[in-house]
Amino acid sequence: MNVTEIFASNVFNAKVMKQRLPKDIYKALKETIENGTPLRHEIADIVANAMKDWAIEKGATHYTHWFQPLTGFTAEKHDSFISATADGCCITEFSGKQLIQGEPDASSFPSGGLRATFEARGYTAWDCTSPAFLKTDESGTVTLTIPTAFYSYYGEALDKKTPLLRSMAAVSKQALRVLRALGNTTATRVVSTVGPEQEYFLVDKEFYLERLDLMLTGRTLFGAPAPKGQELEDQYFGAIKDRVSSYMHDLNIELWKMGITSKTQHNEVAPAQYEMAPIFATTNIATDHNQLVMETMQKVALRHGLVCLLHEKPYAGINGSGKHNNWSLATSDGINLLDPGATASDNIQFLIFLSAMVKAVDTHADILRATCATAGNDHRLGANEAPPAIVSIFMGDELTEILEKISKGEKLSTKDPQVLHVGVETLPAIPRDNTDRNRTSPFAFTGNKFEFRMVGSAQSIAGVNVALNTIAAEAFDEIATRLEKAKDKNAEVSAIIRDIYKEHKRIIFNGNNYSDSWVKEAEKRGLANTGNCVDGLRAFVTPKALKLFEKYAVLSPKELHSRYETYVEIYAKQINIEAMTAIDMATRQFIPAGIEYATFLGNSVARLKDASLSAPVQEDLLNKVSASLASVYKNRAKLEGAVARARKISDTVKQAVAYRDKVFSAIQALRVDIDELELLVPADLWPVPTYTDLLFKL
Repeated sequence: MNVTEIFASNVFNAKVMKQRLPKDIYKALKETIENGTPLRHEIADIVANAMKDWAIEKGATHYTHWFQPLTGFTAEKHDSFISATADGCCITEFSGKQLIQGEPDASSFPSGGLRATFEARGYTAWDCTSPAFLKTDESGTVTLTIPTAFYSYYGEALDKKTPLLRSMAAVSKQALRVLRALGNTTATRVVSTVGPEQEYFLVDKEFYLERLDLMLTGRTLFGAPAPKGQELEDQYFGAIKDRVSSYMHDLNIELWKMGITSKTQHNEVAPAQYEMAPIFATTNIATDHNQLVMETMQKVALRHGLVCLLHEKPYAGINGSGKHNNWSLATSDGINLLDPGATASDNIQFLIFLSAMVKAVDTHADILRATCATAGNDHRLGANEAPPAIVSIFMGDELTEILEKISKGEKLSTKDPQVLHVGVETLPAIPRDNTDRNRTSPFAFTGNKFEFRMVGSAQSIAGVNVALNTIAAEAFDEIATRLEKAKDKNAEVSAIIRDIYKEHKRIIFNGNNYSDSWVKEAEKRGLANTGNCVDGLRAFVTPKALKLFEKYAVLSPKELHSRYETYVEIYAKQINIEAMTAIDMATRQFIPAGIEYATFLGNSVARLKDASLSAPVQEDLLNKVSASLASVYKNRAKLEGAVARARKISDTVKQAVAYRDKVFSAIQALRVDIDELELLVPADLWPVPTYTDLLFKL
């Protein structure tokens, strides 16, 4: 296998376009991609025809406009290339109009009130900044897939791509103003870049199909702990099992074909948990690629008799899965604006952009928290493997010291590069980075980027990057305005860094974010600890957020409100599905299993007594099983009542609160009883695979 030949073989990228398009057409399209100039229809026709010919040569029969509605998943409608002729034959056609615009039904996608059911029209628009590619299913069917935006009849964004593209334009505009004020005249744009690490679980398909909760909710609603968990820490970076390695091999091939730079793979902390990480790409392309990564992970798993679980917490008691969003900024002339260089204290440009992010995150920590607010992530944030629901920044001792000295007007000293010696002559001396890594921090500076660790594994990364780009744009705007008015730029740079640090240093925390002492310290600092999705989402519709996103033309107040309504409604629906699944499993599986075992024990006691023998063990077990069954039956009824009451609430937010406070707690109470019952009932009578089966039988 030649990876260089495989890579991007199914992508209509710059290399392919350069080969297949006339020079002037390629130049015009490149100008549109890089600088946003309008694309003329006659150019679109030529591009469409070349794209069609390339796709058909690769075996494609259909094309689809691929978009990202507010469901968090992707959507596609397939059309064939064929067109009928007057003589009853057919030809293949694909016009520029068909490439540029499609019209899927908009009424059945979440809109948060933007569209009524009877208002069905919606449009998809070609995003030429993200290359078209081919998707091949297991049967060999090939489809030309065109990344698109999705918006309503009146132009409101109904998707995750449209505001992302808007936010990229906003951050570029404001970052360029800062660069110009600092004397950079060569950069023409600034691009936000992302490398999203993706964590996931694998489970044997046979066991998955026997667990209704995994199939319908993505997580185990019930399950007593296995005798062994992750306490020996032997899974993390351990040798990859052959079956898993075979899966990863096929996954990489599929991803590489679509131009996705699957770079790193390893065992994660929990049993049956793994991670994949790509190389950085522009935020738009990285977001598209991550959606494809999740989809492809699940498809390839099925070919190996496995199921890929992307839920943030499939199993209680062990680590859940996140998606570390590594975010940075790069200029068109090749500069990483968050790279401190050899000596951070001498890099004023770096310190300005670093300070801007401190200001942005402290000012809008609530918005960043809202972007990670989902029902699944509620199980993860604040647990031992994930950052708490308190947003803070890890800066590292050296950078914090630099900012501290600037704020006090003290002289900066340039430190020599530090090298690590470990006392073994045969090992090389290792240069030490400017900062350590802090895996407990939700927003950590890790050398030349910020790693935002709060994002859930099942989430699209679009929302968090819309927020990061927009809050950064606001901070850059304010800094640029000060610099543009300043007579002494050098003095103003120092003043800006000093002012930001003094006002926003409360957000910097370099210690253990998992500790109880940090929770108390954060409260003293006035940092919010928003522990659940429903409360977290409210940040989207505060006056501050509405003003921010409208000012930079990223999301209108109407669009923000629609997202808030949509996400709150999704939360309530997810908890409702979990509740109904729990009731179904309790009624049809666990209670019958308990009754069967209780009957067996009762018969055993009766036979022994008939023989004038005592049965203390059987009687004790019978009493415990009977008591557990009675509690299960009672708590199942309570759950049914809680669901019935929540469903009657018409107000979206109030209903979500009821599902959070009443229904979810009732599910948890039922779980306690059923998990206790599992430990009493013999393995051959228990109706579903156990945690031992799910986690260790791969």
